[in-house]
Amino acid sequence: MTQQKEASLPLHTKIFIGLFVGLVLGLLCEFFLPGDERVKWVVSNVAYPVGQVFLRLIFMIVIPLIFTAIVLGIADVGDVKKVGRIGLKTLLFTVLITGISVLIGLTLVNTFKPGVGIPQESREALLGALSNNEKVTGIVTSAGEAKTAVQTLVDIIPRNPLAEAVGAFDPAHKGGGLLSVMFFAVVFGVAMALCDPERMAPLTRVLQAVYDVVMRIIGFAMNLAPYGVAALIFSTASQLGFQVIFVLLKYVLVVIAALAIHQFITYGLIIKYVARGNPIEFFKGIREVMLTAFSTSSSNATLPTAIRVTRDTLKINPDITNFVLTVGSTANQNGTALYEGVTVLFLAQFYGIELTIAQQLTVVLLSILAGVGTAGVPGGSLPLVVLVLQTIGVPAEGIGIILGVDRILDMCRTVVNVTGDITLAACVDASEAVQSEEDAKIA
Repeated sequence: MTQQKEASLPLHTKIFIGLFVGLVLGLLCEFFLPGDERVKWVVSNVAYPVGQVFLRLIFMIVIPLIFTAIVLGIADVGDVKKVGRIGLKTLLFTVLITGISVLIGLTLVNTFKPGVGIPQESREALLGALSNNEKVTGIVTSAGEAKTAVQTLVDIIPRNPLAEAVGAFDPAHKGGGLLSVMFFAVVFGVAMALCDPERMAPLTRVLQAVYDVVMRIIGFAMNLAPYGVAALIFSTASQLGFQVIFVLLKYVLVVIAALAIHQFITYGLIIKYVARGNPIEFFKGIREVMLTAFSTSSSNATLPTAIRVTRDTLKINPDITNFVLTVGSTANQNGTALYEGVTVLFLAQFYGIELTIAQQLTVVLLSILAGVGTAGVPGGSLPLVVLVLQTIGVPAEGIGIILGVDRILDMCRTVVNVTGDITLAACVDASEAVQSEEDAKIA
């Protein structure tokens, strides 16, 4: 009976349990055994390895996930020849609004600085707990040696994409790394979209199969998440104690505030002035979609509900609805891009790394691109947060700090993602209606 009850627990509940157990044990150790060598031994030889098994399962699929997700996403959008203006408007809106979302997040995180305030000795202790080697120290040191903006832009274009993929996780690699891999995937996807669809069909099926396998591996990793989260949060709490709770609380509040601003102010203004609709009626009409997105944390799982409500309740053209929402469930991830930008700057602040303007612009660009490559499933953004961290020189192991609170943030950003897709459909529909009126006058 106990096993049946345990098996029936949803994943997010198990992760919350893992978070609670790891947090309580870590705080008890920090309170009753501060600086005890036995606790350090448990962190280094038990908690760290368990947490790393989970993290490395995510790390190892970053390259294939980036390539297949971006190529397939652009190839879907890339029926530009057939969809014409709708495809172009979808693409432009996605880039523009995703950029706005990231800038909102970066503004708040730079204003409130949720990662600032950890004493240096505590930060170094946490670095040792999460990394368990001297490599992270080298990464933190080299992070200040930023390339110029011009050189960064040049390095985006890879001489050898395979070499960039191989060196992507090497701190000493001087090329474009993961950013170059993403650029190659974008170019490949655009070229693929412009080729004969019949000839591309076998390649599309292969890439889709690889993508499906990658998603299954993410599923394996997420099944280990409760144990990984417990181990990682124990390592964190046993070293920082109650300080980490305060820091994470500030981080969570900044993320939720930025998401709320984008959800209700940015989208509200777009609905009023671009789609020429009533924002209040719009949000009332998509309540069912928002609740589904919040409960499932999956844009893909919410897609059927989103299509039905957009078509039947908002009365948006079914062809536009089907195209824009299907593509948007993968390619228009405004909330995720915002979350990734805030998380990267938070962790940079946490580790005491000052990012230059060029590096922050890199975060904006990567977050926009990562929004296209993020899987529309729970936990799908984690590999791409690692991508952005690694590219700008912030220790990738730092993602373990925020894993315990990621689920609630995942639920919130999925609502923003799905609302962004419907907002996009409303804008394209209004624009096409105007275009049809103009065409009718000319005729």
